[in-house]
Amino acid sequence: MYDVRERTGDPKHASVDKVVKLVFERAQNPREDHQDAHFDAAMATAVDRYGTEPVRTVIRRVLVEHYPFRTATTDLEMRNIDGIRIGTTAGWFLEELNEQ
Repeated sequence: MYDVRERTGDPKHASVDKVVKLVFERAQNPREDHQDAHFDAAMATAVDRYGTEPVRTVIRRVLVEHYPFRTATTDLEMRNIDGIRIGTTAGWFLEELNEQ
């Protein structure tokens, strides 16, 4: 279970919209020389390949609707491995936001 506001009802938890916003910000401006820069690069590739709406849909499905990462790509014309990458990154970014 992800501690996202929409699932927990806890206002201290980050919303899925904040996670999506951070994913897109880092995809546009990947961090350099950061231990998690590979997440930024993976999201830049996913957004370039599929666009923002499919990526947003996968993030919502994973964090809020509790879809498995591979299943989150259903009907999106997206490779399952990219659903895994997006879901993993969203989970890390959610954790980061909740720690702030």
